[in-house]
Amino acid sequence: MQLKNRQFSQNNSPKNSHSKLSIKSKLTMATCALLQAGTQPAQAEGDEWEIDTAMLYYSEDGRVSVFEPVISAKKEIDDDEFLTFKLIYDTLTGSTPYGAAPTDSVQTITNPSGNSNYTTAANELPLNSTFRDTRSSFSAGWSIPLDRLKRVTMGANISKEYDFSSVGTSASYAVDSIDRNRTYSIGISYSSDKWDPIGGKNPELGYMIDGESSSPQNKGGTDTKANTDLILGLTQVINRSTIMQFNLGYSNSSGYLTDPYRYISIVGADGRPLVETGAPTDAFPYRYEKRPDSRSRNTFFWRTVHHLTEDVINTSYRYFTDDWGINAHTLDFKYRYELGKGQYLQPHVRYYTQTAADFYVNSLTAGEALPDFASADYRLRDLVTTTVGLKYGINLDKNSEFNVRAEIMNQSYNVDNLIGEQNNQDIAPDLDAIILQFGYSLYW
Repeated sequence: MQLKNRQFSQNNSPKNSHSKLSIKSKLTMATCALLQAGTQPAQAEGDEWEIDTAMLYYSEDGRVSVFEPVISAKKEIDDDEFLTFKLIYDTLTGSTPYGAAPTDSVQTITNPSGNSNYTTAANELPLNSTFRDTRSSFSAGWSIPLDRLKRVTMGANISKEYDFSSVGTSASYAVDSIDRNRTYSIGISYSSDKWDPIGGKNPELGYMIDGESSSPQNKGGTDTKANTDLILGLTQVINRSTIMQFNLGYSNSSGYLTDPYRYISIVGADGRPLVETGAPTDAFPYRYEKRPDSRSRNTFFWRTVHHLTEDVINTSYRYFTDDWGINAHTLDFKYRYELGKGQYLQPHVRYYTQTAADFYVNSLTAGEALPDFASADYRLRDLVTTTVGLKYGINLDKNSEFNVRAEIMNQSYNVDNLIGEQNNQDIAPDLDAIILQFGYSLYW
């Protein structure tokens, strides 16, 4: 589910906010159409409010479950002048990996807060079952026409989690060609995020210390990061049946980009875990991760919507690259098949692939010099995600629609650079998930 504070861009904790970004990145692909009902029900003349509601349930096999209600509203307050509002509330529970690798022996691991432990059986991927979090997010936008061809939109948002908060603002400008067949747009957004990790900020690349240990552990307090996004867009009407959209995006994040809860196994040359020579007496064989303090991202997005006699084909492609070494491709296909009497079916297929970050590691080897940066976060692996689903919608009357969507998702990982005993372990088991969404749209 990657991605906090996605405002206009295309772009992806319990006490363990680390996996929040993971869940959000998954939710991004799981809810990309959360408030889009395809073709909306025919709007009644004189209606002033457009209300969209949705309930999303996302569940990973043996891991995290997410329940997310969403409500958005749009009101025309003058000719072509609109106010929009959106409220989201997430509840996340379950088990999630933090970076430790499976071994042929039992592992007892300290929670990131340092105040408790959990045990994982031999030959199993360590999962922390204490994952809990809620998130509340509110955003608002104001779209104003400057004249017949030009308009500006301004927005603001706020998001709050147990140990993370964010405030942001955005603005965009769009202009149509004289014949109204082409639209050029530019947008910019900025957000300021604050981490307040449970138990304090863990030292980057420092040892994970048992919460009951007398060994000293220097922990930090809060920390911040800033995010700036820029997007250029072109929408072109090709003919009466086809429209295309092109976007170029640039994003920059700076500040504290390390996940404060994630850690990495320390192993010997044979791949077995151990405490490094010279480590504190009570140290566990793990170190916390460390990421660069800046990240630049570039995206290219293309979408084509083609209207057949009755049905609609919606196809898109997205390319992503960043200076962490990740390159990603996303193909998305939807086919809306009209059943008649205000009903439709919409099959959906999504395929996503990415390369690993330059500093991704399966583990750190005892006795070797520490790298500048390192992370065992599975979201930074070389991976492939496939999503297949079906959506059904029905117009209840001329002012409302009900829809339901069901999808299955599989995420698999390409694993290399294993050493010794690690070759006998399933270092990165596939992740399977189901996605259910119920939506209701109303013009009022």
